[in-house]
Amino acid sequence: TDEIMQQEIRPLVAVDIIEQLHRQFAILSGGRGKDGAPIITFPEFAGFSEIPDDDFLNVVTYLTSIPSLEAASIGFIIIIDRRRDKWSAVKASLTRIAGAFPGNLQLVFVLRPSRFIQRAIADIGIKLYRDDFKMKVPIIMLNSVSDLHGYIDKSQLTRELGGTLEYGHSQWIHHRTAIENFAMTVKTTAQMLQAFGTDLAETELPNDVQCTEELLSSHTDHHTKLKDELKLAVKQGATLLTCIREPVTRSANSKLSPDELENVATVERLLAQLDETEKAFDQFWTKHHLKLEQCLQLRHFEHDFREVKLTLDNLMETQAGFADIGDSVTRVENLLKEQKHLEEKGQEPLEKAQSLALHGEQLIQNNHYAVDSIRPKCVELRRICDDFTNESKKKYDILGKSLELHKQLDKASQWCEAGIYLLASQAVDKCQSQEGAETALVEIEKFLVTAKEHQLSNPKEFYNQFDMILTPEIKANAQRIVQKLEDVQEMFDKRQVSLKKLAAKQTRPVQPVAPHPESSPKRASPKITRPAAIENLGQFCGAPGRGSAAQNGNHALVYLRIADWDAINFLYNCSSKSPSHIINELIETERVYVEELQSIIEGYASEMDNPNLVHLIPSALQNKKEILFGNLPEIYDFHNRIFLKEIENCIENPELLARCFLKRKEDLQIYEKYCQNKPRSEALWRQCGDSIFFQECQRKLDHKLSLDAYLLKPVQRITKYQLLLKEMLKCSKNSEGTAELEEALATVLDIIKSVNDSMHQIAITGYEGDVSELGKLLMQGSFNVWTDHKKGHNKVKDLARFKPMQRHLFLYTKMLLFCKKREENTDGHEKTASYSFKNSLKMSTVGITENVKGDNKKFEIWYNGREEVYIIQASSVELKNTWISEIRKVLTGQLEACR
Repeated sequence: TDEIMQQEIRPLVAVDIIEQLHRQFAILSGGRGKDGAPIITFPEFAGFSEIPDDDFLNVVTYLTSIPSLEAASIGFIIIIDRRRDKWSAVKASLTRIAGAFPGNLQLVFVLRPSRFIQRAIADIGIKLYRDDFKMKVPIIMLNSVSDLHGYIDKSQLTRELGGTLEYGHSQWIHHRTAIENFAMTVKTTAQMLQAFGTDLAETELPNDVQCTEELLSSHTDHHTKLKDELKLAVKQGATLLTCIREPVTRSANSKLSPDELENVATVERLLAQLDETEKAFDQFWTKHHLKLEQCLQLRHFEHDFREVKLTLDNLMETQAGFADIGDSVTRVENLLKEQKHLEEKGQEPLEKAQSLALHGEQLIQNNHYAVDSIRPKCVELRRICDDFTNESKKKYDILGKSLELHKQLDKASQWCEAGIYLLASQAVDKCQSQEGAETALVEIEKFLVTAKEHQLSNPKEFYNQFDMILTPEIKANAQRIVQKLEDVQEMFDKRQVSLKKLAAKQTRPVQPVAPHPESSPKRASPKITRPAAIENLGQFCGAPGRGSAAQNGNHALVYLRIADWDAINFLYNCSSKSPSHIINELIETERVYVEELQSIIEGYASEMDNPNLVHLIPSALQNKKEILFGNLPEIYDFHNRIFLKEIENCIENPELLARCFLKRKEDLQIYEKYCQNKPRSEALWRQCGDSIFFQECQRKLDHKLSLDAYLLKPVQRITKYQLLLKEMLKCSKNSEGTAELEEALATVLDIIKSVNDSMHQIAITGYEGDVSELGKLLMQGSFNVWTDHKKGHNKVKDLARFKPMQRHLFLYTKMLLFCKKREENTDGHEKTASYSFKNSLKMSTVGITENVKGDNKKFEIWYNGREEVYIIQASSVELKNTWISEIRKVLTGQLEACR
């Protein structure tokens, strides 16, 4: 049992009565009687009778508590030194000691007053009042210290009593205070260690990496602090021990008193307890720290397992989606490329999974406490890796068989077509002679030899070889080609029979004569033979496809018909676009658009707040949802609640469509805000687009395209409206509502222009003011600019001789900005334009000259009474007139406002 932890706290310690102890009216010098009884000395003290009872009792009680229980049980020897005092002081001392001494008494020695009268009074008084003192021990009155030496050895008495015992009261108090402080330190340290150990034992292990790391760090810091406390305590004890032993160290002849030896024993015992406590604590901490480290290893393992498992599951799901085995050589080759790409894509996750499984096994070998949790996960990882590898091998085998099958089918089909054309090319008139028939037979025999080269001697053999991997569609195609092979072989057999008969028939020589005109129709013309061949080809080849004769240019008629059909289909679509058809197309595409916006918001934006997916969101994307999606929720809300319903009401009345756009002109300005944010959104996507979070969202939505493609939908949609309105306008020419359609188209074009202008505006750099305070942006564009800052016209004429500046102008209702356009590559992507601010003119102080002599594309803007003159050259007369018109409107508006 820990003595320090179990011991009651003493009612008194030196620090509590330090002032009373310093008064030195009672001391425990460390001397002992012949039987080892502790000696308490009451030295001469003038105000002894004036000492408060509580102070006296506290000091005496404290002094009697210091010796060991064994020494205290012998009884205390009290020496009262009153040699310079009176009998009254002796009497008072004996009375107070008899009434308040808390320990066992063995003897009481009184050094009586040395003066003759007081000594005589003392002798009489002790006889008269002995019984009044109520002491059960002898009271020995002594005349001198030499008498005291007959009872107690000089070595046990201080110099004041004629002894040789070294005693310093201040040092004694200092030692007692230090020993008691050290004992309290040992006790407090042991309590802190026990409390910390209890806290560690009751701590529940966290379930995530971050909390485990924080707990491990917290416990480690606390452990380090406690270890520092232990080191300080041990250092304190060692220093104290050195101080107590200092007299012996200083002089070999010196000896420690019994009390000092007890002090040494006490400090050594406390140090031993500290050492035992530290060892027990270290042993417990080692186990606890190991468990915390293993817990952190487990949480890292579980976190990595979840990430790898998610990636592998997606990989397996993608692989499971590759069920197609192809219906042509090209398709199978593409599938093999896709399979190889998937395998390459899966290489890194598979390596991570294998590495993680190996790490898990190492944890198990290192006697991890969570073996039952780690082992199944290792088994699961290896199983998924094996499944993926086996499935990949199986896919490769199947696709390899499929490729081989389709290659043979293609070869067989090409062989059939070549055979059919060979038969078709053998004109009947050329085969009527024996020589012609034999030549034709040789051609057929040579061709039939190629069947063996292509392993087509047995038409059904290759089909039976691949029977197990055939889909119903491929099986039907294979059966068709096998049937074609049999039919072509039958045709060759019949042709060979006919030719052999012709070759064997003996005919008389016929003199060649010129045929009569009327006999010409009886001759077999090539123009008759080719259509027959085409007819046979159509019977065996079906629709033109890969490897067919049509693809080789022999079926020009087929291709002509295909081209004709495409043209007819195109003309039909154009002619069938009535207003109702366009309205239906608009409504249908609008519904799809709204559904796509909804899927983006619910499938991506809302999922960023899903606590189950927060760990997959990259740090660069944290708190940046508004940057990535802009005001997409606002666009969705407008189209879903308002715009879609309004255009749906136009199904029966297409002429109302224009009013929808005119009515919602201001609402459609939300696209300007979206497009202004688009560069920031794209930059953020380039940084985070390949994260697992987006892959998981795309998988859940079953989208074929990634999020960035869907974020382009609003930009595409606002430009789509103008096309639909233009088509509507074409169909409604010279009809009622044409004016409204034209106005609606102009409105949409104006919105697109505002969007485009705002995209340029946000690229202005270096302007110290706020562009939003410049009024509405009316126009923007690039021009050649000449400038002169001198008064008068004499210099303006010479301006054209100087090289113009390339400037991009921004016309606002309050200001005209001159900027320099700069283009720079960003992160390897397309060039982005920025506009560096150079100068500005307040529209309230400018004037304009429409025509500059010598060039109808130039116009002049002057400032402050021609202190500054700018000649601006547009790229066309139309652009110049447009800008002049817009500037005139601004100046006229300002004039009217002044009036």
